[in-house]
Amino acid sequence: MPLTNESVKEMVLATRNPDKGRELGALLGGLGIQLRTLAEFPSAPDVEEDGATCEANAIKKAKAIARSTGLPAVADDTGLEVDALGGRPGVFAARYAGEHATYEDNCRKLLKELDGVPAEKRTARFLTVAALAMPDGDCHVTKGILEGVITEECVGSKGFGYDPVFLVPELGRTLAELTAEEKNRISHRAKAFRSMTGILRPLAMGTR
Repeated sequence: MPLTNESVKEMVLATRNPDKGRELGALLGGLGIQLRTLAEFPSAPDVEEDGATCEANAIKKAKAIARSTGLPAVADDTGLEVDALGGRPGVFAARYAGEHATYEDNCRKLLKELDGVPAEKRTARFLTVAALAMPDGDCHVTKGILEGVITEECVGSKGFGYDPVFLVPELGRTLAELTAEEKNRISHRAKAFRSMTGILRPLAMGTR
């Protein structure tokens, strides 16, 4: 759908995950748009991520928060597709080991399910879908993919989620071994939001 011709001066990050919020803040900084968090909007709804795809979840979250706050909102959803598991955990990556699973719980379950699977068959990819929604319902979507291999154990202490078990072959390191700056140059989320900044920049300048 087409986006508004009005300029965008402030925007809400539609996440309550502090780790993701920090990444999004870094990826969207420098646009001249004031980034606000859901902590500033205590009455904003908790949006259930019950979509069948990452795109459906991202759009649902962004639209719900834009309606609630009256401000443009940006949301994303990320899935992890592991080839040896038929694409699982997919859209359920964040709650793979249960509704209230920790990062460690999810990584532990994934490694257990891949126990004995050789390295050449442990290929996987992250898919991030980012959605920008306006209060009137207009929406735009961008995507980013990062190919990799699931390790046999957790390696590295940086990042979050599945970063310690996701090896980036061309770097020879997991995402959890990268600095925030390195990760934000090559990650799936970085790719999705790099495309999103191309949409936001003219909106910030009021030239779209």
